[in-house]
Amino acid sequence: MGDYRSVSETQDKSTPDTQTASTGSPAATNGTPDAPVVKPVIRAAAAKRANASVIGMIIALLVSVAAFLPIVLMNPSPKTDGYRPNVNVSAVAQNASGVAGFTPVAPETGDTFSPNYARWESGAGSGVPTWEVGYLTPKDSFIGLVQTAQANPTWLLQQTNNAPVTGSRNAGGMDWELRDTGKGERSMVLVHKGTTVILTGTAQLDEFAVLADAVVKSMESNAAATVSPSATPSP
Repeated sequence: MGDYRSVSETQDKSTPDTQTASTGSPAATNGTPDAPVVKPVIRAAAAKRANASVIGMIIALLVSVAAFLPIVLMNPSPKTDGYRPNVNVSAVAQNASGVAGFTPVAPETGDTFSPNYARWESGAGSGVPTWEVGYLTPKDSFIGLVQTAQANPTWLLQQTNNAPVTGSRNAGGMDWELRDTGKGERSMVLVHKGTTVILTGTAQLDEFAVLADAVVKSMESNAAATVSPSATPSP
């Protein structure tokens, strides 16, 4: 029998080499490592040119604004007072006088008070036919004028919003009854030459006085009221 130990040792020595060759190195298994990330680099000259372009655009914009600004300042937008209808109060009053039984007042206020309506109301709902005119005041407030030859206490309270009598005010040489709601709305009431005139609105008393003076002048130039059959409400 030969020496079997030498064969065994030979086999044992060859085993690690065989295992090493079969498994391979870690580098061979995992492949090459990841390549480094390449970051773009902008050269200083290119960055300078980009900044110069932005600055140039800003300067051009400022120059354009500076060129047009004086033109805008020298030509401001026109101020408008809003729509003001062209109402001929005198003409409408003359047309209404035939059915009113009196000549409705047409106060001469010039360009200070602007009428925005003038109409004759038959009184179908209230039972009291009325002449009505609305005025925009110089201070952009409103005063409504109502005139009738058939006033009654209930109608008077309705027209003045149940405001109590707080005094009197002289306008046009006449003493007007002053009523005030205490909430910014007031009325001036005058009974003269057979008709009752009520001025109601949110304007200040100085504007009320100006319009009331013009109303008295118009009433003085008109004949006294005579109630016509067409103006009398049906029972």
